[in-house]
Amino acid sequence: MIVVSVIIGLVAVVMASQWINKQTNVAAQKVVVASMDIDLGSKLTPEMLRSVDWPSGSIPEGAILDPKALDGRVLKTSINRGEAILESKLAPVGTKGGLSAVVMEGKRAMTVRVNDVVGVAGFALPGNYVDILVNTTDDAKKIQNSDASISKIVLEHILVLAVAQEASRDDTKPKVVNAVTLEVTPEQAEKLDLARSVGTLSLVLRNQVDPQPVQTVGITKQVLLRGHDEPQPPKATAEAKPVKKHVKVAKKATKPAHSAPTVAAAQTCVEIVRGTSRHHECF
Repeated sequence: MIVVSVIIGLVAVVMASQWINKQTNVAAQKVVVASMDIDLGSKLTPEMLRSVDWPSGSIPEGAILDPKALDGRVLKTSINRGEAILESKLAPVGTKGGLSAVVMEGKRAMTVRVNDVVGVAGFALPGNYVDILVNTTDDAKKIQNSDASISKIVLEHILVLAVAQEASRDDTKPKVVNAVTLEVTPEQAEKLDLARSVGTLSLVLRNQVDPQPVQTVGITKQVLLRGHDEPQPPKATAEAKPVKKHVKVAKKATKPAHSAPTVAAAQTCVEIVRGTSRHHECF
């Protein structure tokens, strides 16, 4: 009885193992994954890809099943080794490799010159968001002979595409470079080009999960040092001249009518006594 039980148990184990292997093969499907770390903007080649078994019930949406369908496609995001290649991570068919593949539709890439201070000590890395600050002079204040220096945030929440010639978003180590490439709209590109021509630019690093814009009026030297702007000249002073001129004309017009009293007021009169007679003499 023991021998028979052992034989039956072994047969049951073998049959269960075969059944499990069949179920696994049926429930799995080949999915294309990356065989190495691939940077954004790279054109895919067969050496970068491999196919692995993926459970049919958990295949991610947009996964690529045939490696031949990825020949010549370009990545618009970085991918790590073993990560599934998804359609959402690919640039449109026909896109050439390079930085242009990662620029979103309707946006433009524009490069500005920076240094270790302007570039936030190298912490403005690809994938980060920055604000653009310009320091320039206000022509309206210059006409009023007042201090015309002003600093103002002109662009907010601008994506950094690349620093120098590197566009990888996986590295978090600061890099001091002399140029930063930003992703902007055509209107923002016009503002940025004007801002760098009329003043000096600074990058302000911001939180990636904080997209809320903040409207500022800028800061002048007077507000910075005294807490308030220069007082404007009173309007009454500007209007005093025409009023004074009008009064002057009125006096000139009425002078002949009141000339006698004016002369009389200017004379000096004395009383002269001669005997019993008295009379006044004015001169």
